[in-house]
Formats: sequence, structure tokens, C-alpha cells
Amino acid sequence: MSNIILHGKSFKPFIPNSKIESVIDSVAERINNDYAGSEEVPVLLCVLNGAIMFTAGLMKRLTIPLEVVSMKLSSYIGTKSTGKVLEVMGLTGDVSGREVIICEDIVDTGNTIIALREMLLAKGAKKVKICTMLLKPEVFKNKAHLDYVGMEIPNDFIVGYGLDYDELGRNIADIYVLDK
Repeated sequence: MSNIILHGKSFKPFIPNSKIESVIDSVAERINNDYAGSEEVPVLLCVLNGAIMFTAGLMKRLTIPLEVVSMKLSSYIGTKSTGKVLEVMGLTGDVSGREVIICEDIVDTGNTIIALREMLLAKGAKKVKICTMLLKPEVFKNKAHLDYVGMEIPNDFIVGYGLDYDELGRNIADIYVLDK
């Protein structure tokens, strides 16, 4: 793996695809165990656009009955969080009376995921679980419980495997970090 250039910025290799796949295996195993024998059919909520690859990879490994919906939120401009969560596209299905598992690519401050959980509860979700491929614990200052965390990473700007820099880099199979 060599450096890549996106919008004039250099990114160096950080997490190889093989590690990402292993992380998703682990998350799927935990969800499968939690729902084994349950009559509950959870709704998997893919947070667009970043969590598309993570959600797709997770779905292929889940052996439980489930439904899938999506929603698009935004809180980033370039490499910086705006601190405001905007609902760009509403839910593509009904979650009232249902158990929802939010599938997020990355959680940093936690503001977006907490706002989303509150939105889902306001829309009548019975229970909301949070599942993230990546967590930045040094900036996650929320007291919210994260049910499924793939792996923890430092507070660096990353791209690849669904994560973008102004919409570029989502299709890269590995994850790269901004090369300062």
C-alpha cells in the first residue's frame, strides 16, 4: 500500500482491508449471539453515505432475520466537524415499535449518533442500539453506551472503506490516514 492523494492532500496507509474484514467478523458474531433464538427482527439502519460498505459487509455475515433502512445525516465540511447534525435524507422505512441497530462507520464526539438515537426514539423506535466500525475514544466524551464497537483508533482524519474526504475515497478497500 502506498500513499494516495485526494483533493491535493496526501494520505498514508493505516488499516489494511484484511483487518477491517476481521473487525466486521467480530461485530457480526456479537450481534448474531445477541439475537440468537430471539423473535425480535431488528431493523439495521445504514447511516449514509459513510456506513454503506460497513453495513453491506455486516449484513453478509449476519445470520439472523433483519430488515434494512437508511438515512443520511451530515456534520462534516472537509476534514472538520461543524458540530451541527443535519438530516439530509429521512428514514427510508418505519421504525415505530421496532428495535433498531444503527450502523455507523465512525463515532468521534458522539454528537451525531446521540442526535440520531433521539430522532429514532422520537419516531417511535422501541429500542436503539449503536454499532460502529470505528471509535475515536479520545474525543468521545459522551456518556452514551455504544453496543457494538469494531475497533478504537486515534483522533486522526481517515478515508477509505466508506469514509470520505469531500466525497472522495469511499471506494478504497483499505483505510488511509492524513499524512501530516
